[in-house]
Amino acid sequence: MITRLFSAALRGVDAQEVEVEVNARGADKPLIIIVGLPDTSVKESSQRVTSAISASALSYADGVNTVNLAPADVKKEGPSFDLPIALAMAAANVLQPFNAEDCCVVGELGLDGTVRPVKGVLSIALEAKRRGRKRLLVPDANAAEAAIVDGIDVIPIRNLRQAWDFLQGDHIIPPFKLDRRAFFDSHRSYDIDFDEVKGQHHVKRALEVAAAGNHNLLMVGPPGTGKSMLAKRVPTIMPDMTEDEAIETTKIHSITGLLDPKRAFLTTRPFRSPHHTISDAGLLGGGTNPGPGEVSLAHHGILFLDELPEFRRQTLEVLRQPLEDGTVSISRAAGSFLFPARFLLVAALNPCPCGFALRRSRKDEGRRWPKINIQPGNGVLHT
Repeated sequence: MITRLFSAALRGVDAQEVEVEVNARGADKPLIIIVGLPDTSVKESSQRVTSAISASALSYADGVNTVNLAPADVKKEGPSFDLPIALAMAAANVLQPFNAEDCCVVGELGLDGTVRPVKGVLSIALEAKRRGRKRLLVPDANAAEAAIVDGIDVIPIRNLRQAWDFLQGDHIIPPFKLDRRAFFDSHRSYDIDFDEVKGQHHVKRALEVAAAGNHNLLMVGPPGTGKSMLAKRVPTIMPDMTEDEAIETTKIHSITGLLDPKRAFLTTRPFRSPHHTISDAGLLGGGTNPGPGEVSLAHHGILFLDELPEFRRQTLEVLRQPLEDGTVSISRAAGSFLFPARFLLVAALNPCPCGFALRRSRKDEGRRWPKINIQPGNGVLHT
């Protein structure tokens, strides 16, 4: 008997629908075969799935269970296929399986049948809506993130048995409701504020101009003058993110697993400050199945490069395309990927190796400030 459910695989910053098919047939010994270009974590799901099914008082057919993840030419990564595979295997062992043509199902399973959160739920919800699915079964911890998308019922799932009873019609789970506007407004605040900076009016004025006009900025000054402190507060004076900008940014952070589970939605502009030893792939994105890098994580926010001369020249040169186009294009054997990367670049450096070229002597540190020197048009600010 063949049963099927719909799930989704992450591809870049978007998701692609995946059809989970299970064919159960008799054999001398039980065997689970997963095909459809799965990675190691997907192949290992057979052990989690069988344990979870037994712990949930369900059963699957004895013999060979072939699990096909279609389309077969798209690489499947991560544990998010555990829940749909388990449900499809259990359904293949009953005479009247449920009808789940309007459902999309994602979730990682524990050995006891509990459903654990997964990455990229927002992208999966957008893909499910685009495909016309009416219901989305997600882990309870991911419900708020998925509910950002209008037009689809988000069903929070805590364990495998609850998902089975819901699809069988034996248990009613109300869709998760989220007041997006109220949630958006209540979380639009920063832990720090530009108003906390006392003095340094010349520097603050330059930062305000840069933030207002989206001008990239370079700050040059001795150590301890507050370059990093000021840079961290630039997002607080930038315009508030729109809902569309917030959804774009949240998708990127969700896919990389950096989304705060307590907030589920990125409502403030991101601030990314990579170390100067970062690689090209870490900055732009990459990997076997390419994922976003720091420039994409800073989308609609700030990318701060502290101690700019310490970065490798090649690493700085790869910033040309995202600064000009606002996107990053990466081509691999798996295909071509386009990541958004529209950010404000703020950099800081010392005027010399010792850091005190702009002071008369080190004894003057903390007591004497040099005159401000802002050269029009070049975006360089001396503090």
